Parts: sequence; C-alpha cells; structure tokens
Amino acid sequence: MPNNEIENPLDELLDTSAQEPHIFRLDREVKGDRLDKILAQLMPEHSRGRLQTWIEDGFVTVNDKKTKVKQIVGPGDVIAVLEQESEQSKAFSPEPIDFDVIAESSEWIVVNKPVGLVTHPGAGNWHGTLLNGLLYRYPELAVIPRAGIVHRLDKDTSGLLVVARTEVAQTHLVRQLQARTMGRRYRALAQGIMKEQGTVDKPIGRDTRVPVRMSVDKPIAPKPAVTHYTCLQTGVYETTKVEKSVSLIECKLETGRTHQIRVHMASLGHPLLGDSLYGSQIAATRQMLHAFRLSFIDPKTEEMVEFEASIPDDMQTLIDSIRWESMC
Repeated sequence: MPNNEIENPLDELLDTSAQEPHIFRLDREVKGDRLDKILAQLMPEHSRGRLQTWIEDGFVTVNDKKTKVKQIVGPGDVIAVLEQESEQSKAFSPEPIDFDVIAESSEWIVVNKPVGLVTHPGAGNWHGTLLNGLLYRYPELAVIPRAGIVHRLDKDTSGLLVVARTEVAQTHLVRQLQARTMGRRYRALAQGIMKEQGTVDKPIGRDTRVPVRMSVDKPIAPKPAVTHYTCLQTGVYETTKVEKSVSLIECKLETGRTHQIRVHMASLGHPLLGDSLYGSQIAATRQMLHAFRLSFIDPKTEEMVEFEASIPDDMQTLIDSIRWESMC
C-alpha cells in the first residue's frame, strides 16, 4: 500500500503546528475498508485507539475533508494525517510547579514534596508532576534518567525525597537504597492503640481483587518489604458521633515498596487516618503520613548528611485536635 507524497491538504491545522502531515494516496489494489482499519495498516507504529482519537479530533482528512472513524475509504482516496504527540511523549516537559527545596549541592537536591503533588508522570498524571517542576527549575536534569528522581512518595504523602543532579550521583544514591543505608523516617497517625514498637516483615504485591491497592494477602508478584515502627503517643480523636483511639507513630523503612507503610499498618489492623483505600474509619483530608527525616551518604564527600521537614499544617491541625492521653 504505497504512500506517495502530494500537496498538503491540512492548511488549517498547520496554522498552529509546524509539523508536516503524513500523506497517503490509496492505489487501485487497496480493498475498501473503514478509515481506522486502513490507517492501522498504514501506520502500524500507532495503536488503533490512538488513530481513532486523531480522526475524531479532526487531525485526519480524506480528500481534503474532515471525516469519521467508520468512513469507508478505497482506491484513489487521499488520506492526510497530522501526527499528534502522545501524553506519554509530552510527559517529560518543563512546567512551573510549586515545591520547596530544603537543600542542594552540585550532586543532589533535597525536596520537601507537598501534599497532592505526584512525583513522576504516569497513567492519569502525565503533567503537573514533581518531575515536570524539576525540569523547569533545573533544566540540566533533562539528560539524567527520570530527571534525577531516586525514590518516590505517594501523591498524598508529604515530605522529603532526594533528587540526583548527575548520573554518577544517581547511581550512588540508588545503590544506597538497595543496600538499605539511606535513612527514611516517617510520622503517621494510625487508628487504634499500637504497641510500643515492632517490625512488619511481609512481602507486598498488587491486590488480586482491587487493582489500585497493594496487599500482603496472597498478592500478585510480591516483593520483600520491611517496616519498623515505634509508637510515640496514644490518644482519642473525637467527632460529633464517636470517639476513636489513635496512635502517633514513627516508621523506618528498610525497603521502598508502593504504599508500604499504608499496607503494613493496615495489615496490623491499624490503617492510617484518612486512608480509606486501606480501611480507615476516620475521615481526613488525606492519609496522615509525612516523610519527616532523610539521611544519605553524599556521593561526593562520602559523608552522611541528614535533613528534616516539619509536619505540614493539615496534619498538624489534626494532631492538635486529638486528646493525647499517654506516651507509648
């Protein structure tokens, strides 16, 4: 099915794009079929769903006219396609995003990630992420894999994470994570009265019933996960209808699995306040989890550095509203 170049029929679209369209003239041997099916043969590098979207959005013409997915095309028809970037391909672009930098050196940046900010682009969040903000503020990160991001925090978890400014530093920091020498400590509010301290050593994988959840109960592709926790205080959270016991805890990670602290605390029967995904019965603005302390070996000086970030206002307000009764 040849694709001979002819005069460009997409002048209107080209007013807003410098990209040249793909032009296809269907020869006599082509059997008539739906436009989207023909395009899937002409442009096999793109999914049929993406091609259908381009047709519906007016980026495809047949004989200089905008058309529909189900139009039948055949010998002699001229198809013009103005190829559009996928959301994925546009994800790694600079955007002005608000976030605080606690400290930085020639090798690393320590960020205090705010609540609601996604760390890295992914399905449903291709824009407006920390990565986009890093590329805007530090353009040199464009040549570093994942813009230097070494580890992540959930969208609604606040606190500290480190970003590498060179590939050498990134490798060094990733190896610290693997060797479990990077220190990551969290403060959290959990339902119920927790014992003084303990360790949860339960592999975590995708939940077999709810795709957005992680689980320790016969999960899909489980990976080792270890969380150490210490209870700091216990008290009572009062609402208009009920009083519930709560614990302020500190958690230390050995591994860094998705939702690790949330899953491990829920597995003990102590979900984090506000974490409805894992069974919290106490409503809050988000899961009450904050990465307050971070330590790592500086890749350049080989000295240990440590940073802290105070608990954000929404979490502190909730802490202040609890009637604390005893230290653990």
